[in-house]
Amino acid sequence: MTDLQLLGKQAKKAATQLGLLDTKQKNRFLEYMAAAIEENTEEILQANQMDLEQADENEIKEVMKDRLRLTKDRIKEMADGIRHVAQLDDPIGTIEHMWKNEDGLTIGQKRVPIGVIGIIYESRPNVTTDAASLCFKSGNAVILRGGKESFYSNQLLVSILQEALEKNHFSPHAIQFIDDTAHETANEMMQMTDFLDVLIPRGGAGLIKHVKENAKVPVIETGTGNNHIYVDKDGQLDMATDIVANAKAQRPSVCNACETLLIHKEVAAFFLPAMEESLIDLGIELRADERASEYLPSATLATEEDWSTEFLDYILAIKVVDSIDEAITHINHYNTKHSEAIVTDNYFAAQKFLNEVDAAAVYVNASTRFTDGLVFGFGAEIGISTQKLHARGPMGLKALTSTKYIIYGDGQIRE
Repeated sequence: MTDLQLLGKQAKKAATQLGLLDTKQKNRFLEYMAAAIEENTEEILQANQMDLEQADENEIKEVMKDRLRLTKDRIKEMADGIRHVAQLDDPIGTIEHMWKNEDGLTIGQKRVPIGVIGIIYESRPNVTTDAASLCFKSGNAVILRGGKESFYSNQLLVSILQEALEKNHFSPHAIQFIDDTAHETANEMMQMTDFLDVLIPRGGAGLIKHVKENAKVPVIETGTGNNHIYVDKDGQLDMATDIVANAKAQRPSVCNACETLLIHKEVAAFFLPAMEESLIDLGIELRADERASEYLPSATLATEEDWSTEFLDYILAIKVVDSIDEAITHINHYNTKHSEAIVTDNYFAAQKFLNEVDAAAVYVNASTRFTDGLVFGFGAEIGISTQKLHARGPMGLKALTSTKYIIYGDGQIRE
């Protein structure tokens, strides 16, 4: 069984060493790590194949295996992601505010690392390199605990990153991996208050719920994505068809995919038949309410459960609404505060949607698939936070930092 206390002690020490590195040094180490990933492409593919074979034995759906699968192109993207992080501005040491108070004290707010970050995640190996690079650049040591689905891939990726650090005379304990996938070990990790400053779960609803309910370490919740697209009566229907098809079918197993389509009653008769043809060609199963079913011969009747389900599959729930107000009410009731979109040419409808929908990312005339740290220009992401404290939305470097006040005086004492 993994000695989590030892990992914690090693991480604390490495975090102190990380805090002494300047930006150029951190970037140089990141370049070493990126090169090491590319140099070991064949070994990574072999490890990933072991994970895929295990997925076949466990009869994992093909749509979920896509999250797990690595290719040469995806491995290169992982390496390029690390390089992109190296090129980003370093938030550490930034003085965000500086002022002088009535006592003549000069007070500043300085951005600093959080310390040691724990991450529990499931089946996507790219999370390993994204998390490691972002934590390293922001001066944080990280302890990673991946799921059993991607165990061999994750284990090898971390060993490659550690070796790159060690070869270049830096502590490999800045990036550590828990090689025990037992639930008991994960539960123990959630109690590591002496070592972990924050815990970030990244995965399905079950994992996130379990971490929230059992962790003693402070948690940043990265959310599931029960996301909606609302096609307004003033929306361009051809545009809406393209947006819905992309948001649902491009990669249905990810958290920024669309799960429910809402359509204004005034355009339902024109829009839904054409939309049905497009979605059926993409292999999408439709589950519609009674009004939408009138225009969708292939659809089955939606249940109450469908409105609150993140399918992560080729399934789309569809509902006809009487107004934008009904659409917003439905979204705010059933959504997971992740990503929501409206298709409309009406400025006032767009602004109403932006103002009243409660979500981390709200779109006008664009696919929800863009909610991603890389797309937003963050280089990579540690996850997409759906809570409101500390961070919200795609979490890049700045979200992995805290602040402290620095105060300069010249002998002041408080009267």
